Amino acid sequence: MQKRTLGNSDLEVSALGLGCMRMTFADKPIGDKAEMITFLHEAVEHGIAFFDTAEVYGPFTNEELVGEALASFRGQVVIATKFGFQLNEDGSPGWSGLNSRPERIKQVAEASLKRLKVEAIDVFYQHRVDPNVPIEDVAGAVKELIDAGKVKHFGLSEAPAEIIRRAHAVQPVTALQSEYSLWWRAPEEDVLPTCEELGIGFVPYSPLGRGYLTGKIDEHTTFDSSDIRSRNPRFTPEAIKANQTVIDLLARIGAQKQATPAQIALAWLLAQKPWIVPIPGSRKIGRLEENIGAVQVELTDSDLQEIDRAISTISVLGDRY
Repeated sequence: MQKRTLGNSDLEVSALGLGCMRMTFADKPIGDKAEMITFLHEAVEHGIAFFDTAEVYGPFTNEELVGEALASFRGQVVIATKFGFQLNEDGSPGWSGLNSRPERIKQVAEASLKRLKVEAIDVFYQHRVDPNVPIEDVAGAVKELIDAGKVKHFGLSEAPAEIIRRAHAVQPVTALQSEYSLWWRAPEEDVLPTCEELGIGFVPYSPLGRGYLTGKIDEHTTFDSSDIRSRNPRFTPEAIKANQTVIDLLARIGAQKQATPAQIALAWLLAQKPWIVPIPGSRKIGRLEENIGAVQVELTDSDLQEIDRAISTISVLGDRY
């Protein structure tokens, strides 16, 4: 597996990471614990060295799974987790709002350290910007955790350019995580240029459009009520059919490169900047191996121009949420 460095930091990770959320959280059925531990071990063996989790996934169960599964790989892998939600007080899944008050950040850090079984959190993201807490206070709290040796790197998720700049002025931001793919390119407007200017790595989640860009979904596909896609405007039968032109484009390029649509979608992301590290989620070794194959796909400048020209003529139907 190729390696990449997130921005101007010294944080080196695998060129592809692994989003772990669906192993214990979101659409059902969630993964069997023993099977997911085996899968995470296989991911490491395949060269994945960057794993993404969060307190809210479960809550807590995802961090516990990742911590247990990767305990024997300390020093070989990078684990990122997140703070920022106010979890339900009764312990039930979900949250009642946002909470990035400094005291809450420090509480989450202490609990995450225990669940992940680590002495320091590799990357600690603010999961979502809290409008009730100045970002300077958030960055200051994480800076204190870094100074105390409990966190190594500060990250933000779905933050706009202005917030990134203000946070970075207090504590350098190592990574910015946001949705980014061939069918959601909003970060190109000002977030990616800001990251490039400040030397911040970019970590796209949902790089395969919640599975749509794999080409395995059509208008006859159905989703369980627990699956976020059952309520997503881009996954109505009408939208799926209308957006087929995106898959046709990926398949056409893939045929030239002996690659799948998913591999072309990931290769396109990797080709945008050397400091971009996508984190596709997966629970199956076959899908993981397919995703990893994208690292070997070389898209020329001509290929990228062809993709950009084609995608610019396509109007994706449906909001992303």
